[in-house]
Amino acid sequence: MQTTRLGRTGLSVSRICLGCMTYGEPTRGSHAWTLDEQASRPLIRKALELGINFFDTANAYSDGSSEEIVGRVLREHARREEIVVATKVHFASRRAPNIGGLSRKAILFEIDASLRRLGMDYVDLYQIHRWDPDTPIEETMEALHDVVKSGKARYLGASSMHAWQFAKAQEVARAHGWTPFVSMQPELSLLYREEEREMLPLCRDQGVGVIPWSPLARGRLARPWGQSSSRMQTDAYGASLFDRTVQLDSPVAQALDALAARRGLSHAQVALAWVLQVPGVSAPIIGASKPQHLDDAVAALQVRLAADEVAALQAPYQPHPVVGFE
Repeated sequence: MQTTRLGRTGLSVSRICLGCMTYGEPTRGSHAWTLDEQASRPLIRKALELGINFFDTANAYSDGSSEEIVGRVLREHARREEIVVATKVHFASRRAPNIGGLSRKAILFEIDASLRRLGMDYVDLYQIHRWDPDTPIEETMEALHDVVKSGKARYLGASSMHAWQFAKAQEVARAHGWTPFVSMQPELSLLYREEEREMLPLCRDQGVGVIPWSPLARGRLARPWGQSSSRMQTDAYGASLFDRTVQLDSPVAQALDALAARRGLSHAQVALAWVLQVPGVSAPIIGASKPQHLDDAVAALQVRLAADEVAALQAPYQPHPVVGFE
């Protein structure tokens, strides 16, 4: 397993991050395609055996049951000082006053709730899942700083937002002497490259680690174009991201089909290899519901795409509507 430093920090992470949205009780939350604990355990253990030390979950995944499952398995099978556990805060678990968002009240409540579910004293990376337009960024950044200073998180990260919002948050932290974000989790894949315009150059310039979500476009790049899966058939959020751009995406998928066949590699290996070669990317976040998904992800680390191959994959891309910030 290859490792890298996350941004300009001293934190060592595997170049593959295991996204843990897949692991959670199907009867809890809004993701009917998730795997229960019995089905999740062997996959998390296999990730550890392959050398993956970076695990990303969120308080909102399967009504918190993702954190519960991941925490139990990691406590049983990993040394806490060697692994990097990331979780997120923002989305509401229910409709009620002060539930969700990035107010001081919400953040300080949710970090304690996440730690209880994980069964851990701290998380390594505490991330805001989205921007909160209803809370002053000064309130959010000070509360996050206090989470770090209390010892409940080691580092801070952010996820999908406009580049100007991320720059504003970083400047607020700098101006007040608060803890800044060390990582950004944007959407990035061969089918969605809009973050290459502003966010990725900003992160490279500022030394912020990039851990892209959905590098396989919610499974669409993991198989020949047009094939489906049970998750794709029930993944409403994935449909909202990609169903509107099928005609734009088809030529990109055909280029991937051709290159995978020519190289004798799986679609997932080639698509992940492309993401891994994007300048500034630390570790793509992959989902794994089958052992082969993990094998493909690790194998992608050994795939080097030539300049002409990268050009062939990128040439059919056309600008997309900006999505994923909601």
